[in-house]
Amino acid sequence: MTAQEVRLCGLLLQEHFGEVVEKVGTHLLKSGAQNLRTIIHETGLSVDLVKKSLCVLVQHGATTFSSGRKGLGSPTEYHTSCDRILRILRYPRYIYTAKTLYGDTGELIIEELLQRGHTTMSSTVKTVADRLTQNMAEGRTMDYTEVSSTFSKLVETHFLQRCPPLPGTPATPGTPAAPVNTAPPTPESFPECYKVPSVTLIGRGKRQLASEDGEEQRSAKRAKMDPETHGDEGIYWQVNFERFHLHFRDQTIISAVANKLDQTSSEIVRTMLRMSEVTTSPMATCTKPLSANEIFRSLPPSYNILRPILDQYLTLLVDDPMEFVGKAGESGGGMFVVNLHRALANLARATLESVVQERFGSRSARIFRLLLRKRHLEQKQVEDFAMIPAKEAKDMLYTLLSQNLVQLQEIPKTPDYAPSRTFYLYTVNQLPTARMLLQNCYKTVANLIERRLFETKESKRLLEKSQRIEAILASLQASGAEPEQLTEVEEMITAPEKQQLDTLRLHINKLDSAENQVDETIFLLESYINSTNASS
Repeated sequence: MTAQEVRLCGLLLQEHFGEVVEKVGTHLLKSGAQNLRTIIHETGLSVDLVKKSLCVLVQHGATTFSSGRKGLGSPTEYHTSCDRILRILRYPRYIYTAKTLYGDTGELIIEELLQRGHTTMSSTVKTVADRLTQNMAEGRTMDYTEVSSTFSKLVETHFLQRCPPLPGTPATPGTPAAPVNTAPPTPESFPECYKVPSVTLIGRGKRQLASEDGEEQRSAKRAKMDPETHGDEGIYWQVNFERFHLHFRDQTIISAVANKLDQTSSEIVRTMLRMSEVTTSPMATCTKPLSANEIFRSLPPSYNILRPILDQYLTLLVDDPMEFVGKAGESGGGMFVVNLHRALANLARATLESVVQERFGSRSARIFRLLLRKRHLEQKQVEDFAMIPAKEAKDMLYTLLSQNLVQLQEIPKTPDYAPSRTFYLYTVNQLPTARMLLQNCYKTVANLIERRLFETKESKRLLEKSQRIEAILASLQASGAEPEQLTEVEEMITAPEKQQLDTLRLHINKLDSAENQVDETIFLLESYINSTNASS
């Protein structure tokens, strides 16, 4: 865990949960596992605030707890996960993916679970049905069974999973209790991880009436104290982030094939990945072999790809230098695999090349690509192969060397390391370079968040005024006010203030968009690094 990761985690915790939770979370990240008394002493916060902060962090899976290192009877220790906090950055992408795959209902289910950390199926279904009903036309409501059906589909495709039972709590008969400080549950470690309980939910979503804040709080409290049971008490669900990440990885590979070759090639690779979803482990370097006959039978009829055309495309994919698809045998018309690790390595390489080109120009990128391809070259060889004048090539190499994008390896002919009898070879180590770029990405996202928070703080008064006027307008429209009244309220914001608000929103949107784009690079580099670690 680096300083840049801790800084970004602190900003994410502050933005989503407030300063107190951020202080406790950052302290645990820096200090490692600690018991409650030590946390209270070292943070200087009250017992109540520390307990509430830990509850929030545990609820959202950012902190785990286990018995102390001194064994049974020693105080419980808390440990915060940096990776889990960094996933907050990807929340919009999880929600958008759920919307793409399962519509508005899937979007709201994932959003509800991300907001709450984990909750029961019945509670989620009710809340989502009410929210959907609120946005429907007058007289229409959302049935609980429709939301339950979408929830079940998300579980079937493993986008949702049960939380593991805590030590000391009664588990479902026949199910072993998983210790809380292990990795997220998998079907192997927790057999009922993807089993949907039979929930007795009959009814439809309720339309919330406009009310004061106090009334809303009272109704929320009443809902919490509702004694009605639905058959899923004690069974909590959470978002399966790893399943989303596998989906993102597959989509990245499919998009890369479409950009490199064409749409038909990407659809063939999409079919191969879909066929291998169940049989391939998450950390495998390639999918299980699939015969050309199986791929042909699995292709959707709408693609209208004939068998000879499929064979030509498979040959094209195998021969492509990016090596997205490999050949594993000749039976069944030929056995083919998707090279997951190689695809990620090539995509990470392309990312590194584009960074060098953007920062240092096309000639430096040419030298960088040359070193990636040839592995080790002397300065004279770089000049000759890249066809760049000696002085320029020397300057570019030294610039790349100073930025740690290129490394210099010394190979002496004699033990005394005399410069005249030593080979100086330039090389690029892709994995360390990818790690360095990943840290730069963390730093960039943290800077973007800080800038957004600064922009918002500077215009805090104007934003609050705008929100108050929007609330008044919504209230007047709901009560059927005259157009003159609405116009009068709208005019409470002056023309210069409107212009200032538009400029602020434009800046905020640009910063949000930049965050999402950098996160795509972060995801690709993380996937490549994890895949390399797993395959080595």
